[in-house]
Amino acid sequence: SYGAYMTAHLLAHTDLFRAGICRSGAYNRTLTPFGFQSEERTYWEATDTYTKMSPFLYAKQLAEKKAPLLLIHGEEDPNSGTFPMQSERFFQALKGHGATAKLVLLPKERHGYVARESILHVLHEQEAWLD
Repeated sequence: SYGAYMTAHLLAHTDLFRAGICRSGAYNRTLTPFGFQSEERTYWEATDTYTKMSPFLYAKQLAEKKAPLLLIHGEEDPNSGTFPMQSERFFQALKGHGATAKLVLLPKERHGYVARESILHVLHEQEAWLD
């Protein structure tokens, strides 16, 4: 989840990578307005921080960079910071700006994927994405 966030954030703000794979991430920090990670201030106390830490808000820049992004998420992720809506909305924002992006939702999976079929599916999607 944090790795997914960092991947999207680095793609948006640096030229370190040409493509990304994000699994079960949090991309819009405004959806967790009462803190995240070690940020204890609310969105209303630290609006600039929440904005800067939200790759969702940089979807247009990501599209302009032409850095393909694969998003993978468990459909039943119960983590309040990484509800599947995070990936769904980020994907919509990316596609709305013409980005190359793919969203893979894993049925009956939570934040961590445990079913053999899901793990094999994730490996297949990742390998295909990087080909």
